[in-house]
Amino acid sequence: MQFLDIRESDFDQKFSAILARGEETGREVEQVVLGIIADVRARGDEALLEYTRRFDRLEADSVAALQVTEDEIEYAFAKVKDEEIEALKLAVERVARFHEKQKQETWLSTNEPDILLGQMVTPLERVGIYVPGGKASYPSSVIMNAVPARVAGVGEIIMVAPTPGGEINPHVLVAARLSGVDKIFRLGGAQAVAALAYGTATVPRVEKITGPGNIYVATAKKLVFGQVGIDMIAGPSEILVINDGSGTPAHIAADLLSQAEHDELASSILITTDRSFGERVAAEVERQLAELSRETIARKSWETYGAVIVAGSLDEVIAFSNRIAPEHLELAVANPFDILPKIRNAGAIFLGHFTPEAAGDYLAGPNHTLPTGGTARFFSPLSVDDFVKKSSIVYFSEGGLNRLGRDIVRIAELEGLEAHGKSVSIRLNQTEKQ
Repeated sequence: MQFLDIRESDFDQKFSAILARGEETGREVEQVVLGIIADVRARGDEALLEYTRRFDRLEADSVAALQVTEDEIEYAFAKVKDEEIEALKLAVERVARFHEKQKQETWLSTNEPDILLGQMVTPLERVGIYVPGGKASYPSSVIMNAVPARVAGVGEIIMVAPTPGGEINPHVLVAARLSGVDKIFRLGGAQAVAALAYGTATVPRVEKITGPGNIYVATAKKLVFGQVGIDMIAGPSEILVINDGSGTPAHIAADLLSQAEHDELASSILITTDRSFGERVAAEVERQLAELSRETIARKSWETYGAVIVAGSLDEVIAFSNRIAPEHLELAVANPFDILPKIRNAGAIFLGHFTPEAAGDYLAGPNHTLPTGGTARFFSPLSVDDFVKKSSIVYFSEGGLNRLGRDIVRIAELEGLEAHGKSVSIRLNQTEKQ
């Protein structure tokens, strides 16, 4: 962990290692992923079975045998506690309610009597969602990816998840059923992304792939983009907490560790105008680390990519926040609504001392699939918009074309596109001859 002062001349140099985390995806990773994608395209199910055997230690006679059955889902419901099912149901309900407000309908404009313009909103036919496995199982990732797709009206939702040893978390299966997932395959890694992008004899081809994964999954999504749509290139998780010296150091420390426990590359940063408060938070992080079951992961993250930064004013703090565009931004200050209008770049913003980032991870309602690594400067959280496409609608009556046609021709001539202009003028000439 670094304890820094933003006013020091070498601050940017010291902070640069944190900003650069996860950037070294490397040509080696890309070459491996390219090979996997090409192999899946060429050999389909056969390649999937080999990679599943190699990476997940799972033997199967066919990819169809890797699909989760109804009996397995029913067994998962029987295995999960009733109160846990109810909590997942509540999360699904709240996330669905929030995303319902994002829906857009097809619209038509009749402001002009001889021209009709509009936009047609159409759900995607089939999408694939990737749910991480391995180090942890995330039913919340199922909910955050599947629910907005279902709200958008997507026809079919295909879920893939790596299952080392063949085991799949029952909470993930329960969340999938509650969220409206149609098919679940025990497939992970770049090979799962390739299967969704190109299709195999068993795995259906999709129009879009969403959901986070490791560096191989992220690289695969990047490489198949254009063949299919993707949500974003997700990097390691991050949190920035803005503080003015108010609040409880133990609360802030817990919030920082809520990201650090994700993985070793996660970044947890506190920026405060009160050095003494920052020191107390740092001490509290050390105390709480010893209590975590994932201490090894959280400690590596905190020691390598954690920071407590001291600033001279809230204006300095806000400028810093907007510069790094954090995935999760907590406004742990006395008057968060005074600061909110000044925030320009953040994936999700949590206001006040009683709104921990974890509330947004699970059931507040907004999506927790967020832009990372500074991409909140131009990306938005996953939403219903990610699961629809929009088509423009244009209708000119004969009178409408006569009214605007000459100007269309003039602009075509400005660009030297003779055939463009003629496609309009030929109709105008025909009308004038009648």
